[in-house]
Amino acid sequence: MPATRLTLLVFALAASVHAELSLDVPAVELKPKPEDEEVETTFKFRNKGDKTVKILGLESACSCLSAELDKAEYKPGEVGTGHATFKVSTFVGRHEKFVTVNTDDPKQPDWQVNFILDVPAVVDIKPKNLQWWIGDDPVEKACLVQFTGEEPMKIINITPTRNNVTFTWKEIKEGREYLIKVKPKTTQDITMGALKIETNSSIAKYRYQLAFFSITKKPEPPPAAATAATKP
Repeated sequence: MPATRLTLLVFALAASVHAELSLDVPAVELKPKPEDEEVETTFKFRNKGDKTVKILGLESACSCLSAELDKAEYKPGEVGTGHATFKVSTFVGRHEKFVTVNTDDPKQPDWQVNFILDVPAVVDIKPKNLQWWIGDDPVEKACLVQFTGEEPMKIINITPTRNNVTFTWKEIKEGREYLIKVKPKTTQDITMGALKIETNSSIAKYRYQLAFFSITKKPEPPPAAATAATKP
C-alpha cells in the first residue's frame, strides 16, 4: 500500500474514534412537592462513542444546582450514573438549569446536562400588578388571590408598603379565593409599592406573598406615520 494512502487511512481511523457522553432523555426532570426545600435525583448516561472519556470537572450554571458523577472515566458503551441536588428555595413554576461536564475529548470538551425543575404553585395572584397612569381618576381596582394547593389557606393580614392607597379584602371561597380591592388616594405622583399578604400557610415560602401597585407616566404615543408624498 502506498505511503500516502496508508497515511490517509490512519487519519481517517483516528477521526472516526471519538467519545460521546449522552443522556437517554433531552433533560433530567425534577418535580418537587410545594413544601420541599431540596430535591435530589439520579440520572443515567452512556458513552456512545468508541473512545474512553475522562471527566476533568463539573461546573454548575446556578448555585442552586450541584451534581456529581459516579466515576472519573467511562469506556466505550459504558453506562454511568449521576447524582444531582437542587435547592428549591423560593422557586415556583418551571425553571431550566444545566451542569457542564468538562472532558478530555477534543470533540466534546464540554458536555451539558440539562435539568428542568417544575415546582407546583399553590398561590396565584391575578393581576400581579395593579397600575394607574399619572392623572388618571383614582378608581378602585382589584386582584384575585387563589390558593390552588392541596391544603386550603387563609389571608390573616395585609400591610401596604406605601400609605397613599386604601384597600379592602374579602374571602370569596373559604380557604381558596380572596378579592383584594385597592384605591389610590391620588394619582398625581409616581408611586411604586406592594401589599404584603400574610397567610396561615405551614410552608414558609408561601407565608408571605406580594401584590404590586404602581402609578407611572403614560407612555408617549408613537410618532405619526409620515404623510403621503405631496400631490403633483
